[in-house]
Amino acid sequence: MTQTATTTRAPRTSHAAFQASDRLAGHLQQLLVDLTDLHLQGKQAHWNVVGKNFRDMHLVLDEVVEAARGFSDDIAERMRAVYATPDARSATIAAQTSLPEFPAGEVNTGDCVDLIVAAIYAVAGTGRRIHDEVDEEDPTTADLIHTVLERLEQLAWMIDSENRVANSARPRSWSE
Repeated sequence: MTQTATTTRAPRTSHAAFQASDRLAGHLQQLLVDLTDLHLQGKQAHWNVVGKNFRDMHLVLDEVVEAARGFSDDIAERMRAVYATPDARSATIAAQTSLPEFPAGEVNTGDCVDLIVAAIYAVAGTGRRIHDEVDEEDPTTADLIHTVLERLEQLAWMIDSENRVANSARPRSWSE
């Protein structure tokens, strides 16, 4: 006796997928843009920094680039997971970044510290600005933003310390 196996197609999903609202997608898009620009600015600085403590600055800029690049990928993949479409094309980055522009040409290490810290704090500012609204809609994505903020603010503190003088200079606020 021959039995014929019947197959039934399983439903595509067992429940409705979470989909980001336009507001959530927009917030994540802005963070993606800023992280991508931080990656680009970090490389620009890495290639063009000169002066005292060059090697240390050159190496720490690689840490900034690695963090920004990794986090931009995390944010873009999270966007796809919540059915939002990331856009990190060069024209989009140029048009939408909230970071101050990094100068062309060589940059002295002391100036580079100030410029890259300002860029890092600009990204952190975006993360802090969007966090609560993201958390209202999707706490899982807010957890990712926590991770981004923790690392970027650590890098900013470490790099900013290069130009500080003990007991006579105060660190800048992220909103300055």
